[in-house]
Amino acid sequence: MRVKAKRDLLSLGACLLLYAIIQLLIEVDVIGQFWVLNIVLIGINIILGVSLNLINGFTGQFSIGHAGFMAVGAYVGAVMTVKLHLPFIVAILAGAAGAGILGFAIGLPTLRLSGDYLAIATLGLGEIIRITILNIPYVGGASGLMGIPRLTNFTWVFFATVFTVFFIKNFINSSHGRACISVRENEIAAEAMGVDTTKYKVMAFTIGAAFAGVAGALFAHYFYIVHPASFTFMKSFDLLTIVVLGGLGSITGSITAAILLTFVSAALAGYPEMRMVIYSLMLIGLMLFRPQGLFGNKEISLKFFNRLKGGSPRDAA
Repeated sequence: MRVKAKRDLLSLGACLLLYAIIQLLIEVDVIGQFWVLNIVLIGINIILGVSLNLINGFTGQFSIGHAGFMAVGAYVGAVMTVKLHLPFIVAILAGAAGAGILGFAIGLPTLRLSGDYLAIATLGLGEIIRITILNIPYVGGASGLMGIPRLTNFTWVFFATVFTVFFIKNFINSSHGRACISVRENEIAAEAMGVDTTKYKVMAFTIGAAFAGVAGALFAHYFYIVHPASFTFMKSFDLLTIVVLGGLGSITGSITAAILLTFVSAALAGYPEMRMVIYSLMLIGLMLFRPQGLFGNKEISLKFFNRLKGGSPRDAA
């Protein structure tokens, strides 16, 4: 436990140093507004990718409706500030709570399914959420909700991202997280050992949905407007691409993939029709040459770099 606490403190210190460097570069205009936008998108995509990886990678479910929970967080958060004039932190927490409650309500009946059936169910539920929002005049309906104050900035996104990564990492390393991994490895064996598989699948689904709601609230308060077209199946596909590219069951893999794909999208901003073609080619190449993803289910750590240098795992520990 002391070793883990020490590693967490070192990681947190490195995160604070990274924040200070990037914030300084933004303040002196070394990083322009275009790249600030992409840095914010990287943070939001990391939150979405890591939270989806908890469901798909660590618990072994196949959800492709994550954009629906992001939409709930975006709209609930926007209503808190635009309609009710509440503080931004309340909007973020309300977005997380709204998405988490919906994830729990949806998870109870659907997570008794598995495989392709679960994928179809979550895809349908994501579209149901989007179509429902389209028909609610209070939140703008098909025109979207406009006039949202721009409260999201690099600081909010950075610390929300750090909190998400540390929370999910510690959850996975807890007894609850081990139970989720046992469901992924062999659900029948887990049940035979007394693990309540439905409980842990719903728990992972709820936590993942709640963090998607956080990302949605941050997204809404950066772009001034939320529109149902921002949360279609293609958004869920983008998030699934991040998880698969980085590696199912790897948090650092999701972080790396989110950074990589966001920069690819930025580089292809002038060729939007080519983005999905390149995404598809990347996935085809990945499935052919490295089907487990960039990192598989491994994590980048000090031990990893120690092995690269030829040291022993004992030295790294």
